[in-house]
Amino acid sequence: MASALHSQLTPFINRLCLSSPSSKSPSFPTTTIYCGPRGNRGPLVKGRVLSTEAIQAVQALKRAQRSTTTNIIDETVSKKTLSRLIKSDLVATLRELLRQGHCDLALVVFSTVRSEPWYKTDLSIYADLVLALDKKGEMEDDIDHLIEQLEMEIDGGGVIDWDDKKGLSRLVKALIGAERRESTVRIYKVMKKGGWGCRGSGVEVDEYVAKVLSKGLRRFGESVWAEEVELALDWYLKACLGRVSF
Repeated sequence: MASALHSQLTPFINRLCLSSPSSKSPSFPTTTIYCGPRGNRGPLVKGRVLSTEAIQAVQALKRAQRSTTTNIIDETVSKKTLSRLIKSDLVATLRELLRQGHCDLALVVFSTVRSEPWYKTDLSIYADLVLALDKKGEMEDDIDHLIEQLEMEIDGGGVIDWDDKKGLSRLVKALIGAERRESTVRIYKVMKKGGWGCRGSGVEVDEYVAKVLSKGLRRFGESVWAEEVELALDWYLKACLGRVSF
């Protein structure tokens, strides 16, 4: 029985060996395995790995905070730590502190960011701060103070980038989600100061932002402001897009 089976398999084995004349053994497809980061952890900041300088700044601020009894770090320490950072590292430090939940330290860094000569009003950063502060809880006053700062920036000649529709919508949604009625009204007033909804300003009235804002204002009982937002959008759509909304 064994000899008969061997005689049947011999031709097949010979054909297999002859099909690869340059090799003494059959070849098999190979797969290259790449080793990723230890623990499969992604970058600390989305789209960017923190530089050594940014990592050291985060660690230095956290150490300085732990060394105080009031949880407020010395202004001299923070200036010394942050003054040597370039723009990208400073912003990365801010976002990393927010990611770790150190909102108080992030506000310290944001104060430095706002003092830099290259700084321009950035709605996305404001949105990130509001979202982090709301998640942290018990920091509602800080949210209101942030929007007051934003209003001061506009009053001081700051310009909102109206092309950043995502940043504006995220900020409006964050304020409504945090149940900050007065700050939601204030951000609408800031938008108006920047030309949003004003005829002849040339500023686009984004439909999505307008609807989110009007619904939020109505939810807070601010129907007068909500109707003003709806009228601004209605006029804009009629004048520029030839269609009616609401």
